[in-house]
Amino acid sequence: MTIQNLKLTAALPLGLVRPRGHTLAFSGGQIAILLCLMLLVASIPIWTNPLPPLSDYVNHLARMHIIAAGQKDANLARFYEIDWQPIPNLMMDLIVPVLARVMTVYHAGQVFMVAMFALIMSGALTFNRALFGRWSAFPLVAFPLLYNHVFLVGLTNYIFGIGLALWGLAAWTFLRERHWSLRLATSTVFAVLLFFCHFSALGVYAVGLLAIEVFRLWARRAEPLPLRLVDFVATGIPFLPVFALLMVSPTLGLVEETYWEQLGKIDGLIYAIQVYSDIVAFALLAIVIAGAVWAIRRNLLRFHPLFFVMLAVCGLVYLMMPRVMFATYMADQRLPIAFAFMLIACIDIDLRHRIVRRGFLALLVVTLLVRVIEVDVSWASLSTSTSEFRASVKRIKPGARVLVAYAKPDGGDHVAEYGLVHAACLAIIERSALVTTVFTVKGKQILRVKPDYAGIVDSDDGTPPSIARLLVAADGPSLDSPKYWDFWPQNYDYVYLLFTESDAENPDPDTLQLLQDGTSFQLYRIKKPQ
Repeated sequence: MTIQNLKLTAALPLGLVRPRGHTLAFSGGQIAILLCLMLLVASIPIWTNPLPPLSDYVNHLARMHIIAAGQKDANLARFYEIDWQPIPNLMMDLIVPVLARVMTVYHAGQVFMVAMFALIMSGALTFNRALFGRWSAFPLVAFPLLYNHVFLVGLTNYIFGIGLALWGLAAWTFLRERHWSLRLATSTVFAVLLFFCHFSALGVYAVGLLAIEVFRLWARRAEPLPLRLVDFVATGIPFLPVFALLMVSPTLGLVEETYWEQLGKIDGLIYAIQVYSDIVAFALLAIVIAGAVWAIRRNLLRFHPLFFVMLAVCGLVYLMMPRVMFATYMADQRLPIAFAFMLIACIDIDLRHRIVRRGFLALLVVTLLVRVIEVDVSWASLSTSTSEFRASVKRIKPGARVLVAYAKPDGGDHVAEYGLVHAACLAIIERSALVTTVFTVKGKQILRVKPDYAGIVDSDDGTPPSIARLLVAADGPSLDSPKYWDFWPQNYDYVYLLFTESDAENPDPDTLQLLQDGTSFQLYRIKKPQ
């Protein structure tokens, strides 16, 4: 962007950047059709895999099933109860159980994930429209980023919140020069909704507003400073109800569980583009960079001045963020993917020339197909283990108590193992079982285990015990401190041993009877004394 363009933009209200010429490459309707077609392609792996191998996803889905059917199922009602509280992790809990009334909980989860994708991409397009004053197809280049490492971890509420935050930034930009009451009221609605999505999603929205208002503060520097500062500070008013919600939320009790880590910031940047193959990730990055360089050399790309302010603000926030915040891991590493969508929305491209349009469409198709094929092929290779696990669940008696253990301490660290981390929670959905790894952390989830069974589940979202620790604690308490798995032969009916080697031996033949030896897991029935 030239200096003249920068001066012109600063003189206009926020969001109005005059387009070059009067011929638009794609109309709003054509961009909407492109959005729908690309969304259809992007969602193929989700529709073809009712149970995608995402780390936390099955655990969340089990909670959705308990909310939807817990009162109708005697075994679920015996083990679990729902404690509705204002916590910043509720959006999936409010939507999916309602959908599960008219479809299976698996289909409801699929609909929710596709809605996440649609919300993010439509939000990026709308934010771009608010900034440049016309519809642009450029934000569609972000489609391959819908699949990323954060998505594989299964942080569904947060990812849903990214899309909502983009829509909130678009609304703020559209209403920035309207009456202050309308702008602040709309922002308050978005802030409250984002609070119930995830605290990190609310933070993304706050960072976006901060960047917009810093840019506007500078762009209107000719006006009196006191008035500009009052207008700047007023941006925080919509967050006051959020602080009130936090004060009455049990999440506030987790504030001390916050710490920083110096290492891992680069990993967080890689997570925005990395899925299963490093080669594919860097190939896609190389294609996009090559296309961007070609477009810049021909003066086809335009960066809204907000882009540079947004980049600086996002970078500073990312460097300052802790690794764990309110007992939530990856508090910093989950941010770059949200910032990427925000930054992409601040870029426009001139597609008036036919060769540029064709090249741009080819870029969209190639990058999206490469990413979708990568994900679909990887999920197909992992589906064997998933199918075996679902079959093994049928061997569990309804209403049983299931203990989850690891065959190796570092199990679940590799992306290919994510699907097994919480797979045992399928027993909650299919067999109404009590599973030790179900999410029941106060302040993070609304699910609770009833007092009679609360002592034999993991209420801290920790790592399951190794089989070696189980053998030590079979007849007595653990050596360091009491654990929920102490005296496990008496307290449980089955053991899922995860991340096993092929044809691994029974670790305790006197106590455990092998029911199924699957790919990277084993299911044992605990022998009860006659």
